[in-house]
Amino acid sequence: MEKLGYQILKEKKYKGYLLPEAPERVLQFGEGNFMRAFTDYFIDVLNEKTGFNGKAVLVQPRPKRPGHSLADDLNTQEGLYTLYLRGFENGRRVNDKRVISCVSRCLNAYADYEAVMACAENPDLRYITCNTTEAGIVYDPSCAFEDKPAASFPGKLTQFLYRRYEIFGRNKGNGFVILPCELIAENGKELKKFVLSYARQWNLEQDFLTWLDEENMFCSTLVDRIVTGYPKGEEDKLNQENGWEDAAMDTGEVFAFWVIEGPASLKEELRFEEAGLPVLITDDHKPYKERKVRILNGAHTSMVMGAYLAGFDIVRDCMEDAVICGFMNHAVYDEIIPTLSLPKEELESFASAVTERFKNPFIDHALLSISLNSTSKWKARVLPSLKAYVEQTGKLPVCLTASFAFYLAFYQGRELTDTGLAASRPKGDTYTVSDDRSVLTFFAAHKEDGPEEYVHAVCTNETLWDMDLTSLPGFETAVTDMLKKIQKDGAYEMMKSVC
Repeated sequence: MEKLGYQILKEKKYKGYLLPEAPERVLQFGEGNFMRAFTDYFIDVLNEKTGFNGKAVLVQPRPKRPGHSLADDLNTQEGLYTLYLRGFENGRRVNDKRVISCVSRCLNAYADYEAVMACAENPDLRYITCNTTEAGIVYDPSCAFEDKPAASFPGKLTQFLYRRYEIFGRNKGNGFVILPCELIAENGKELKKFVLSYARQWNLEQDFLTWLDEENMFCSTLVDRIVTGYPKGEEDKLNQENGWEDAAMDTGEVFAFWVIEGPASLKEELRFEEAGLPVLITDDHKPYKERKVRILNGAHTSMVMGAYLAGFDIVRDCMEDAVICGFMNHAVYDEIIPTLSLPKEELESFASAVTERFKNPFIDHALLSISLNSTSKWKARVLPSLKAYVEQTGKLPVCLTASFAFYLAFYQGRELTDTGLAASRPKGDTYTVSDDRSVLTFFAAHKEDGPEEYVHAVCTNETLWDMDLTSLPGFETAVTDMLKKIQKDGAYEMMKSVC
């Protein structure tokens, strides 16, 4: 079977949109599954719907490993790959396929250093996107300007921006719109801060710092799409259906949402709205980040540990159970949404989409994988809603309070091992609690505590919560009573009693 390429698509009379030739307008650090199912998908639709007429150069930000790589596959396939978006949308099962043609080539930041830097000399290049993971936007003072390239991503970006400045810097209008997609707070501001730090560390001229500030737009963003990547186990069937071999296939859910914090003028450059894409350009992305963290992530963290103890393993199965789904909906609609700042209709629409996403028949989202590092997750995703609810009503939110009791029951392990805290479900099968080692050590030290002592020890551990949870009126007593019920009757009965 022939590899995917423009010629085989022509021979197979492929009817979808294709853009064989266009100027390179986007530099993208990150060639992985997420960016190809998210930003490259948006660029591809922009090309089709608005005449954006731009290709993206992908850059592997890590050193090239020996052997064959995804970059090799993309280059062999002329930048083409098949993207499948699958799930539920407005109550309808969706399984869409699109050949993405907005990628021109894929370079490696190390092996192809000069070719990457040469992209800075391209006057058509206007946008820089990146996803180097949460660990990517960091400041490493050991990086030197002469490195080829600097080890950190902000260091690499500073080198690239300086090359741009050398070529075009004294002319207006040749800076970049920079759209980081890393999952950290204020990702645009953090990236700019580290770029400026390198510019100062490397004693680059003041005019460059002025150009950085005046001619470049570092936009903080929020990204949201579950991307499941290469469809392992389905590839032969899909290749057979298509009539070509695609080594860079990608899959993701139908839902997507991209919030970009930037000026209104950016809407004229990036006509996402005209293209019908779920992208919002706004002067403040924070309410949307809060919505995602508190509703989507908060729903996960509130529900998964109780559901797992009740004998469930996959999110989709939980959504088919009236008790567990009812518990989650009560937490979201009655306890979380009332504490948020966006209009109620917007919040409820987003919550409805979350339920559809959790029901996705193409994704087996394991509860145990979502439970990783639940201490920090509960603190970031659930505690703010619980505190806000108490402040607004003077009462405890029953489902969010119960979620803490489920967390305590889930973290009651038997033995601390090299891999985590060994624990078991009521039906007898074992599981491993995975969290920071200091957290696991603390819980292991309290494995023999009775309910009252155990709850008090966790609630008063200010290292975990940055506060004493017993200061929330009635919280310690309520959690203790709920934990006792879980231990006596099970997590499922606990859920049933509060929803």
